[in-house]
Amino acid sequence: MEKTWRWFGKNDKITLSMLRQIGVEGIVTALHDVPNGEVWPREKIRDLREYIEGFGMRWSVVESLPVSESIKYGGPDRDALIDNYKQSLRNLSAEGVHTICYNFMPVLDWARTDLNHPNPNGTSNLYFSYSEFAYFDIYIVGREGAREEWAAFKVPGIDTDRDILAEVEALRSKMTPEGEHRLVENIIVKTQGFVSGNIREDDEHPVELFRQLLSLYDGITRERLRENMKYFLSAIMPVCEECGMNMCVHPDDPPFPVLGLPRIVTSDEDIEWFLGAVDNPHNGLTFCAGSLSAGAHNDVTAMARKYASRTHFVHLRSCHIFPNGDFTEASHLGGRADIVELVRIFEKENPELPMRVDHGMTMLDDASKGYNAGYSFLGRMFAMGQVQGIMAAADKELGIRYKITGFYE
Repeated sequence: MEKTWRWFGKNDKITLSMLRQIGVEGIVTALHDVPNGEVWPREKIRDLREYIEGFGMRWSVVESLPVSESIKYGGPDRDALIDNYKQSLRNLSAEGVHTICYNFMPVLDWARTDLNHPNPNGTSNLYFSYSEFAYFDIYIVGREGAREEWAAFKVPGIDTDRDILAEVEALRSKMTPEGEHRLVENIIVKTQGFVSGNIREDDEHPVELFRQLLSLYDGITRERLRENMKYFLSAIMPVCEECGMNMCVHPDDPPFPVLGLPRIVTSDEDIEWFLGAVDNPHNGLTFCAGSLSAGAHNDVTAMARKYASRTHFVHLRSCHIFPNGDFTEASHLGGRADIVELVRIFEKENPELPMRVDHGMTMLDDASKGYNAGYSFLGRMFAMGQVQGIMAAADKELGIRYKITGFYE
């Protein structure tokens, strides 16, 4: 697979010269300065592509060309927004960029309650606590019906009689204003602003803005969300065929309903549905082993075997699920996702697939650098080293010549 890295543009503290030194071949990025819904100008695409190529790498994947909320909930302007999306696809194709990783998750791109959860070895990782998330939903957002939903909630795939509401009340008895601020920052500011653009770090009232975004989905059921996704994909597939563009949707993270919102790609059944709903080879999957492994209901290895031929992009990471259902990012050699076996599967199916390691731990002096949450440098470099070793071993098993980048062979 092609070794790629998610890079947040020319203002990213992690520079392309740094990435070239650690064996990165392709860059995964986006035009982060273009507002959601607007056409990506070809001149801007060309400028960024040429900048990347100047460092000896290529722009491999767009992550992401955002799907506007109005397209997801079926607003009155969705056709105009889809037309803009089509033109952006044409402009990207004209500049030689042909793979688009996107998501169809309402409002939240991904959710964690702790961005610096300590590991036993002194590093830290992202973490999801059901009780903290429920507290945020019930007492910070104040969503109507949240208490009743959490009272009936069962952790997907986990046999536990966990009483989430009792945990929430225990948490409430010791919650401080600083603790509530931390949850707001972790759930809707630091994990969203640099990804979706819906909420920025300089927004003065992020919770109120978040409530407004949630209200856009009033009455939107899982079936309606599916209809809207099918409408979007059906509309853009002719352009994808015309321009050779591969669309690859990212699974929901975490892979279960949150905040009363329907979810779209959480399981084998969901993946089978959207691939069949618009059965076109350009309609494919971003196989994110981390997102899928956060759900105990998912057999990640079996899903990789089943959907390898419709996968256009691979995210290699893994999650560890605790007995109560809470989960954290695991080592790239551990957790529920068998990265060794996944590499074997994808190297055999299509060794040219772009792959990135995703969500690395925070280690050594990463914490002082101000990197985006989950996107440390040293932690991801460590993970990249682990995965490169796995790839080299798998390639030897398969009789494939492993490509060493940046060295004399």
